[in-house]
Amino acid sequence: MKLFNLIGVKIGKALPQRSFLRSVSILAGGTAFAQAIGVVMLPIITRIYTPNEFSVLAVYTSILAIVAGVACLRLDIAIPLPKSDADAANLLSVSLVICTILSVFTGVAAFLFADQVIFFVKQPDLRPYIWMIPLGIWLASTYSAFQFWATRKKRYGAIAKTRISQTGSSVFVQISLGLGSAFGPLGLLLGQAMSSGAGVFALARLMWLKDKRHFRRVSRERMRAMFIAYKRFPKYSALESFANNGAVQLPVILIAAVSSESDAGYLLLAMKAMAMPLGLIGGAVSQVYLSRAPDEWRAGTLPTFTLNSIAGLAKVGIGPLIFAGITAPILFPVFFGTEWRRAGEMVAWMTPWLILQFLSSPVSMALHITDHQRAALALQLVGLVVRLGLTALAVLLLPKYTFFVYAISGLVFYFLYLLVITHVVGIKGVELCSAIFREGRVVALWSGAGLVLALALRLGLSL
Repeated sequence: MKLFNLIGVKIGKALPQRSFLRSVSILAGGTAFAQAIGVVMLPIITRIYTPNEFSVLAVYTSILAIVAGVACLRLDIAIPLPKSDADAANLLSVSLVICTILSVFTGVAAFLFADQVIFFVKQPDLRPYIWMIPLGIWLASTYSAFQFWATRKKRYGAIAKTRISQTGSSVFVQISLGLGSAFGPLGLLLGQAMSSGAGVFALARLMWLKDKRHFRRVSRERMRAMFIAYKRFPKYSALESFANNGAVQLPVILIAAVSSESDAGYLLLAMKAMAMPLGLIGGAVSQVYLSRAPDEWRAGTLPTFTLNSIAGLAKVGIGPLIFAGITAPILFPVFFGTEWRRAGEMVAWMTPWLILQFLSSPVSMALHITDHQRAALALQLVGLVVRLGLTALAVLLLPKYTFFVYAISGLVFYFLYLLVITHVVGIKGVELCSAIFREGRVVALWSGAGLVLALALRLGLSL
């Protein structure tokens, strides 16, 4: 035990001492380890399950993302904002009550209208497991609420541990159940549910041990008062979240319904593989940005804080993403099996969209912190119309190019998204361009390395 304590002390001294960098390091380190587990195990999982079973998982994941994102009516993201811990405890209680009621309602609806749901998504293999939809929604939404409480208390180490345990348990379930062919996609679906919310019990136990005194002041009247005080979140942010997730996930469901080549399964693998750079840095910066941004806003330094955050994201993210886009069409068949080549080609087309998403999503909470909920809502509704509308048009007019149109729609939307965020915060276009292109030589080196590796691999594989 003393050895582990000593290691902890050494790691603590090695981490940056500035609070923001230290917080990012803790979350990024834990998330990196969790993502590494998932990515390392993906080549095994892709050899156990078929692209068609991945398509079933893609539809399940899309439904979870759309519904779980609004299951707390977005009151969960407001938990770090109240000055009083007692008010935050009441806000957390409201969030848990609402998401539990919605999960029960979803379960009843799934039981009564199962055949209609399966007819719409055209995935008959999902029919035996439709009961997992409300379970996954409840796990993901309650974990979100407890995670924002942990963010409020700046327990980044605890959040990082739950991310590792969630990924580890998810991979174990997917591989162990996948080895028994009789289970079909059950292992994939159960693993996805665990990766979304298995850490909920650990965060709840930690909160109860350290903060239960705040929950003695939870009452129906104060919960109602908090709901009214933060009603702008259900009013604007819930619809915004639905539009945001719907813009990404509804086209995936549409692609799954009309594609005869398991394109939704290939798309899911492409997204999972690219989730590492996006989740590694972007997710950590997003959590820490939210915990610091309200103070920066009150101090009048939010523009500088946001610009520095975007510059940091550009420095560490653009080069590796371009490298991944260049090499993915060749490396995917090698790592995941020859039948997954199309997933690698999808990554190449998605790279410009992913770069802009990587720069904008972590700082998107600036719109809420500066009380621009209406602008955030309007922006997401535009995104939903653009992305779903263009994909639907492609299905009708250019069915062979549906995925490519979907990728282009993502590029258009996140370009607009970044412009609006920086305009609202007060960052000039020149400052934004300077921040993004400041490390041009680093990006050029990553691009050159990608081209050299791709050329070498093509020559090596052709011999």
